[in-house]
Amino acid sequence: MSEFWFVRHGETDWNRERRLQGWQDIPLNDTGLSQAARLARRLREDAMLIPFAALYSSDLRRARATAQAVSAATGLPVHIEHGIRERNFGVLEGLQYETLDQTAPEAAAAWRSRDPDRVLKGGESLGGFNSRVLYTIEALARRHTGHRVLVVTHGGALDIIWRRANGIALSEPRHTRMANAAINRVCVDDGGWHVLDWGDDSHIAEPARDGVV
Repeated sequence: MSEFWFVRHGETDWNRERRLQGWQDIPLNDTGLSQAARLARRLREDAMLIPFAALYSSDLRRARATAQAVSAATGLPVHIEHGIRERNFGVLEGLQYETLDQTAPEAAAAWRSRDPDRVLKGGESLGGFNSRVLYTIEALARRHTGHRVLVVTHGGALDIIWRRANGIALSEPRHTRMANAAINRVCVDDGGWHVLDWGDDSHIAEPARDGVV
């Protein structure tokens, strides 16, 4: 069994503006940096009780910056893992959700259809994205059997993980919030994937301490 603590990166300006980020390398904004600092403090306290075996991050800057804050607090080196980067949304990247249908109607229809085999223009299919994320997590689980592992990733990847652990088809609408800098705990073993806890962002809401805001 491997216990994963999956974390979505901190907030970016594009999150706030409701733009599809995908593979665009958008940095954390000030709120995101504060979230990363609070997350790091929380994980440092957790690591004092039971150490983490490793820390992995998507290669995109918003995830790396979040992971680097955790690394500084826990002493864990950041291992870059390309397989957990966000889905490539092709021509939809940079567009606001409210303007997708007007600006890129064909790609928007493909995205909204949730058809696993339908490829986004300039991007990747939902099925291909799903396979990439699950293959990567399964490989990490084999590498770290019996340990707790930290993984900093993206909302789309977390949606894939949530569906796998709950037996929810890719074609079904998303019903679960993927909060920035929240902790999502999942057990992965030969018997399947199981959610232990999801969406824990209590460390974000708590008052600032030690100069962290």
